[in-house]
Amino acid sequence: MTDPDSRPERAGPPRILPEESVLELEDYLAMQAALADETQFRLLYALTEEGSADSSELAELLDVDEDCVQSSLEELVAVGLAQNWIRNEPDTDGVYSSYRASSLGEGLLEDGIGELLDGEWDARDRYA
Repeated sequence: MTDPDSRPERAGPPRILPEESVLELEDYLAMQAALADETQFRLLYALTEEGSADSSELAELLDVDEDCVQSSLEELVAVGLAQNWIRNEPDTDGVYSSYRASSLGEGLLEDGIGELLDGEWDARDRYA
């Protein structure tokens, strides 16, 4: 029987991110959670394909209610996956707001979920 006092001391859980990480683990998890929502995933995917678009263009493209699109875009911006560009339009009294995927959003799609989706196409082509 092993003496409990002779056991090596536990070092604790391994670090998931380096100490000087730009973002915290919670930030990365919030990004993943945002993409678990189908509308938000489709919006980010559309933004990577289109380059930039406003909420009405995206609502039409995805055939989704514009209020739903707007709240989903706000969530993508809040977690850093999309950027909102607001500017004054010449010859109008208002502002124009457009969205585009952030580099984090593009990277997460390309290197994460995108690779999984590409694998589906590769398997289909390989075994068809």
